[in-house]
Amino acid sequence: MNRDLHNYRKSYQKGTLDKSDVLANPMEQFRDWFHQAEISKTVDEVNAMTLSTVNDKGMPRGRIVLLKEVTKEGFIFYTNYGSKKGQAIEHNSNVSLSFFWPSLEQQVIIEGKAIKISEEKSLNYFKQRPKDSQLGALVSNQSQEVKDRETIENRLAALQKEYESKEVPKPDNWGGFIVKPEAFEFWQGRHSRLHDRMYYLKIDNSWEVKRLQP
Repeated sequence: MNRDLHNYRKSYQKGTLDKSDVLANPMEQFRDWFHQAEISKTVDEVNAMTLSTVNDKGMPRGRIVLLKEVTKEGFIFYTNYGSKKGQAIEHNSNVSLSFFWPSLEQQVIIEGKAIKISEEKSLNYFKQRPKDSQLGALVSNQSQEVKDRETIENRLAALQKEYESKEVPKPDNWGGFIVKPEAFEFWQGRHSRLHDRMYYLKIDNSWEVKRLQP
């Protein structure tokens, strides 16, 4: 790639963020920003987030996953437990979630620990998924090598026929994680790269909020 990217610049000026603007509880602050992103109608897949993990060799890895539920305890997403992210979390439960909503010039970064949710809750969610998504979870040994695309397509076709008129079982190694937050950062883009950054840190059972330099 022989491209000069030095002049790819954008001036951020759509909003401001101050201590007086944010709520005392970062979970409520997140819900507020998420809602504003939803109703803006300018963000595709507002629930898309970057999940960052560290594997047993100390190598970090980020990938996009979809947030499926926010509870008072944390943030829930679903995956194959045998996938690279599942194996990394088993080794090191410390993770980071990052939301970026470019049209609003906002980011939210959440640091915390990922813990498996109950089998019952995972099963209840699995039953709500479209049948094609259920079959996709059954077809794929996520992150494992496969010879070609045709192998996957043939496996899917066979399962579609097998389960045409019956319920698709949830794979044993598929389910949810909840990320229980320990820190939040709310980032609002500003002019001259002097961005507003509000950082929440959990201390005992309360939250302390600080302004960070850009």
